[in-house]
Amino acid sequence: MTDSECTGFLQAALYRLRLRWPGFRKVRRLVCKRLARRLRELGLPDLAAYRVYLEGNPGEWDVLDAFCRIPISRFYRDREVFASLEQDVLPALARASVAAGRTELACWSACCASGEEPYTLALLWRLRLQSRFPGLGCRIVASDIEEHLLERARIGCYRASSLEALPPEILAKAFAQRGEELCVRDAFRAIEFLQQDIRRAMPEGKFDLILCRNAVLTYFEPALQDEVMRGVVARLRPGGALVVGIHESLPGSLSDLAPWDRTRAIYRKLQPETASPRR
Repeated sequence: MTDSECTGFLQAALYRLRLRWPGFRKVRRLVCKRLARRLRELGLPDLAAYRVYLEGNPGEWDVLDAFCRIPISRFYRDREVFASLEQDVLPALARASVAAGRTELACWSACCASGEEPYTLALLWRLRLQSRFPGLGCRIVASDIEEHLLERARIGCYRASSLEALPPEILAKAFAQRGEELCVRDAFRAIEFLQQDIRRAMPEGKFDLILCRNAVLTYFEPALQDEVMRGVVARLRPGGALVVGIHESLPGSLSDLAPWDRTRAIYRKLQPETASPRR
């Protein structure tokens, strides 16, 4: 298939999947490669035949939906965001938790792919912050739709290329060489990994910090973004922090969030009496 043929097909199909074309423009070649492989598996000559196949086999839409998942992740991705979490946001959340009499900081990494993001959070807490809050634990829940990515996350071993942005002292303390991979040491592996489709299910309970980056607000259509993000924010405690992708924008309907001062892509959930539309 040509690039233009695949682009035309995706622009039509994504609408039905409640996904948005702009999010896929730069990654379309990966999706197109998956589609080409699927055509060969089904013995179909082209995308026109695949359209007919989709209409006659509704379950194939789930297969196509899976082709449109783009798991791009690495440790310390967008380092300025993690610098803000370390220097400002996490200490503020920890102080608020201690003041409220809680014994743990609850964090959720949504759409976590193969675990680089929640492990980065765990390393920052254990190696940079925990000594300042000795009576406070940090519970991290991480969720993703893809079970094979979660299995890799549970194993916790990665190629060196995915750890290049980590500060050297964290890399040295937190990882052990195992063959050609670097593996997270046991002391940093207390993360609860859940297989969930964020469109249909989310972890129970309230969280002090939620990271929901480079997935919902990049790939979902606006109405679905609004629906999902309302559920995400409902799980955030008042005063808690929501982190999105540095190139993402929140739906305008989320009036109970305000930018966290001196940070990028981080928002604070307002107390109910102070909630107002963001400017």
